[in-house]
Amino acid sequence: MLKKRLKSYDYSILVVYLLVSIFGLIMVYSASMVTAIQLYDLSSTYFFYRQLINLLIAIVAFVFAAIIPYKKLKSTGFIQLIFFGSIVVLMFVLFMGSNVNNATSWLRVGVRNIQPAEFVKLGTIIYLSAVYAKKQPYINDFNKGVIPPIVFLVFVTFLIVLQPDLGTAAIVFSTGMLIVFCSGMNWKNLGRLLLLGAIFIAIFSPLILWKHDDIFTEERMGRLYSFRDPFKYEVDEGLQLVNSYLALGSGGWSGVGLGKSIQKLGFLPEAHTDFIMAIIAEELGVFGVVFVILSLGYLILKGFYIGMKSKDPFGSLLAFGISGMIGIQMFINLGGVSGMIPITGVTLPFISYGGSSLFILSLSLGLLMNISSYANLEHERNNKSTIENKKSR
Repeated sequence: MLKKRLKSYDYSILVVYLLVSIFGLIMVYSASMVTAIQLYDLSSTYFFYRQLINLLIAIVAFVFAAIIPYKKLKSTGFIQLIFFGSIVVLMFVLFMGSNVNNATSWLRVGVRNIQPAEFVKLGTIIYLSAVYAKKQPYINDFNKGVIPPIVFLVFVTFLIVLQPDLGTAAIVFSTGMLIVFCSGMNWKNLGRLLLLGAIFIAIFSPLILWKHDDIFTEERMGRLYSFRDPFKYEVDEGLQLVNSYLALGSGGWSGVGLGKSIQKLGFLPEAHTDFIMAIIAEELGVFGVVFVILSLGYLILKGFYIGMKSKDPFGSLLAFGISGMIGIQMFINLGGVSGMIPITGVTLPFISYGGSSLFILSLSLGLLMNISSYANLEHERNNKSTIENKKSR
């Protein structure tokens, strides 16, 4: 059985995961070496070694998620833990969290900071996938089969918005709605959801107007203004985007060379986190950018393929959710770096510096590889059964 299981894994996921993660580690070192010295008075290798530790822990998480029976994740006890745990930890962050970059999104655990919203991203995917898989017999019952999980989704999204972490909130909500869309409910119920959303917005519009100054703060509006015309605000709100443009434009086809970026020398803030793609473009040119996009694109498309191949509703929805999460996060990051959408502070999957994000993404990808294993075994059994039936005739 073990031999069959090992043969059934899609090892292309593992190969691409390791390639893109190691590439990210190299780029974190390149992008952060000057920042570590100039801003933090630390060794040039400080962020590199921290990210190396993050990656080693993440690989262990990947392997663990790839070998456990993923169907146990939909047990009632685990789903209840996700439901109550997500709400409790997000509320705890609001009152006891650490403020970093004007967002109370972090908890101090020992010597490290963790971002609970990252864990809630995967937790929400597992919760919605499990609940909608169990509700398949009555998935078109709007009140009983559709609404209850969406109430949870809206509430956790609201708690993340309060931090405020609009980028993560957008990922959680968009990924959740993707799972809802893929759950198998009919078009009539999807139309009802859209109508309900419009009514919800109409009801809360007066509250938004009442709290206009609290919601649309000067900093948030500055991000919006700088997104529309960054060069007009290049000395303050538009600084990141302008220097990102300079990095993207100076790389050309082959880049200026690994480690030779100019923008990372104190000009581009967060060069090793949110804006690491700008440094990749500057140092490695179009080839570096294409490598990242193709690698992440492969993982996303492979995930959707696994979701369509799996006959287990829970595994299928889980695969769709994980692929959607990676794709949406990638789009928000690259959209911010290129000026297509306002900057939200979302990291580039598997590339940017950050332990919480890398850990959860690795755990998610391990689950995806796990689902592919069971889907391949099921496909093999079905083929054998078909051949035996033909022989018996």
